[in-house]
Amino acid sequence: MPKVETRVLTAHVPVPLAEKVDQLAQRLERSRGWVMKQALSAWVAQEEERDRLTHEALADVDAGRVIDHQAVQAWADSLSTDEPQPLPR
Repeated sequence: MPKVETRVLTAHVPVPLAEKVDQLAQRLERSRGWVMKQALSAWVAQEEERDRLTHEALADVDAGRVIDHQAVQAWADSLSTDEPQPLPR
């Protein structure tokens, strides 16, 4: 397997958070760096997905695919009743 080029990133984190990372690393029998790479990879993936979904939603708005606020409010209000309304479309 080819070696991946790397770069060192430095960040100041609160001591309690650093201690939690150390505890996780010890419990998982992994290095602190491994734990940090896993956490950073997961966060980056989450933010990329959030960005993708935001652009998808904005495209829906631009195309006129929206649901009236009053329809959503009526649906939400009905959820606490004995006969909730179907999801608005």
